Amino acid sequence: MKIDVIDNGGQWTHREWRVLKSFDIDSEILPNTVDSSKLDNLDGIVLSGGPASIDTELDKLGNIRDYIEMHDYPVFGICVGAQFIALNSGGSVGRAIHPEYGKKEVLFSENKSIFYNLPDRIYAWENHNDEIKNISDDYVVCASSNTCHIQAFYHKDRDIFGVQFHPEVNNTQFGTEIFKNFIDRCKK
Repeated sequence: MKIDVIDNGGQWTHREWRVLKSFDIDSEILPNTVDSSKLDNLDGIVLSGGPASIDTELDKLGNIRDYIEMHDYPVFGICVGAQFIALNSGGSVGRAIHPEYGKKEVLFSENKSIFYNLPDRIYAWENHNDEIKNISDDYVVCASSNTCHIQAFYHKDRDIFGVQFHPEVNNTQFGTEIFKNFIDRCKK
């Protein structure tokens, strides 16, 4: 099984890669400018977080639109990766009214998909100035915090998932379980 991490300049991209490797997954970190054909035989991809602002620096996200639209493998977007998924689906992303940094309580309204077997409340590590304002009806919003309405979501028909928080860091409860559930989706 091969799941690559697409590097959007995030400070924890290597941690996403290490979590995958801890499950014995063949994985590489690839720049978001690599040609989409290089991803043809993958079982899934993780879109890393990163410092780019969707409002003003969308060009810094390279070819990730092609990675989502030209393939049918599972996609897991983290932070700016999730924001791009929302924007690409017809949703909107903008400056957060309350930027989030550090530990934040995240409440799950449903625990399906890669969020299976999680408790209704977890503490997750946040690091974002922008946030998803809304997402298309093709997605189910399944988690929020008191200052960020869309903390986690999944597509109704495709294996596309996103989280605003950072499940790859030790400060996020059940982050490893989220990755394991994503890997299980990639095995199907």
